[in-house]
Amino acid sequence: MDQSLAGKSIAILVSNGFEEAEMTEPQRALIKTGATLRTISTETGLVNGWHGKSWGHYFPVDKHLSEALGADFDMLLLPGGERSVAKLQQSAHTRRIVGHFLDAGKPIAAIDQGIQLLAIPGKLRGRLLAAPEAYRADLTAAGGRISEEALVVDDITVSALGQDQLNEFVEAVVKLFTELGSVRKAA
Repeated sequence: MDQSLAGKSIAILVSNGFEEAEMTEPQRALIKTGATLRTISTETGLVNGWHGKSWGHYFPVDKHLSEALGADFDMLLLPGGERSVAKLQQSAHTRRIVGHFLDAGKPIAAIDQGIQLLAIPGKLRGRLLAAPEAYRADLTAAGGRISEEALVVDDITVSALGQDQLNEFVEAVVKLFTELGSVRKAA
């Protein structure tokens, strides 16, 4: 078993209503690399996913968003889900954590509505992103550049439009996180 991310800590930032598959598929793949994954949420105790057209499973929360520090993690995963992202966008703690990752040059993977969480003014600094039409203006205003591609890997970021790209997104996330994790481990 590949343990290329052993010793690396990955934060998964979610709130109730996150797209379950957009969290669990990358999570499964990253666990196989030896990474430690921690769920950070606005919820306490358990967070409820969204699966298809109804509520999904509950997942344990490792740390409340207000208590989490970006410095405690090496990488960040931002799943989609309209309800989840809307709640996360209301918190200054979300901007603090995502801003830390962007400023520190740490790897970030965002899919579907999760891409909206990257729209922090001045933080994207020319990063190339896949983005649904509805979020393009905010991401551009934050300094991002928008690609017409459905999946984009740009230096430290992986972004994908949605679940149609989920398999490719997971592969790209594991590849990027492993490459960057190995480089940083060796340095």
